[in-house]
Amino acid sequence: MLTNADIAELTAFRRDLHQFPEVSGQEVDTARRVAAALQSMAPDQVATGLGGHGVAAVFAGAAPGPTVLFRCELDALPIHELSDAPYRSAIPGKGHLCGHDGHMAILLALARMLSRQRPARGRVVLMFQPAEEDGSGAAAVIADPAFAALRPDWAFSLHNMPGAKLGQCWLTDGPVNCASVGMKVVLEGKTSHAAQPELGLSPGLALARLIPALGALGQGGPLGEGYRLVTVTHATLGEPAFGISPGHAEVWATLRTMTDAPMHALKAAASDLARAEAAAAGLTLTISLHDDFAASVNDPEATAHLAAALDALAIPHQTGDLPMRASEDFGRFGSVPGTKGAMVYLGAGADHAALHNPDYDFPDDLIPVGARLFRQVARAILG
Repeated sequence: MLTNADIAELTAFRRDLHQFPEVSGQEVDTARRVAAALQSMAPDQVATGLGGHGVAAVFAGAAPGPTVLFRCELDALPIHELSDAPYRSAIPGKGHLCGHDGHMAILLALARMLSRQRPARGRVVLMFQPAEEDGSGAAAVIADPAFAALRPDWAFSLHNMPGAKLGQCWLTDGPVNCASVGMKVVLEGKTSHAAQPELGLSPGLALARLIPALGALGQGGPLGEGYRLVTVTHATLGEPAFGISPGHAEVWATLRTMTDAPMHALKAAASDLARAEAAAAGLTLTISLHDDFAASVNDPEATAHLAAALDALAIPHQTGDLPMRASEDFGRFGSVPGTKGAMVYLGAGADHAALHNPDYDFPDDLIPVGARLFRQVARAILG
């Protein structure tokens, strides 16, 4: 059980983390502070440096049994926070505007509960994952040689969800988050004097054709197996000067599908389109991929464990707006051989500021709710 003192201390810790956000791949101090907090709860093992700055704590039972992993995220966003809260971000241009500070507090609350009563059998692994926001963290953790000793049979996670009533949940099996990848297309020609554009090679017309053509490859629509969405997020042409005919252009686009299989075809179609435009204009082409998220798909058995825990705690749940177009890095844990995974979405309030908004803040009332939910799941599987 969590006491009132526990909740007060965890809330203070969450708000302290909120003041000092670190973005993907830079979570050095956040990881250090989490590891120190975990050590005070006497876990059987604390592993650090997983996939970069990841931290994991292991609480083992007396008898052999399965391994159950609960995951949260360490990283914040490169967004300037707009808030009057006394604990608002002290780092200009960075903020915990997705609630990962609250997710960390939930796992630390679970650690307190496990420190007082270990599972009867098996192991609980609390995974504080780096670099969720750019899609690289889960893959890096799984690829880390140290992960083999922690490989779970079950993996669970939650994400707070503005738009859902406070404390209520969205849950379903099957796809819950889309696959997505960022594609950066660079077109290189040759600069010249603006008075003599014929002496150079401008990528301007190719860029102008490429932007609407990319968007036409995926225009959204209802979520389903054939769903494809291409969003042009950035474009640049030449230098901000009147005397230079441009020689360089870039267009950035996010490609999105509901499941992983159609993504391969969408990437190929976008790449072929860029190659054709570059070849027709005599331009040099470079294509690179970034922020690569696999689809997140809830396993039916893992989803059933979450649903049973919600029912046992009398927490209302429904399908809500699932699946959703946004991407989530957790899906890679479910693709680990032998692992069954599922994520649940915990309501942050019907009128709460949206995720990634500059005025977003995690609702502290969700800390004990999330911790009790995870503890119920662990108890049902491990005793």
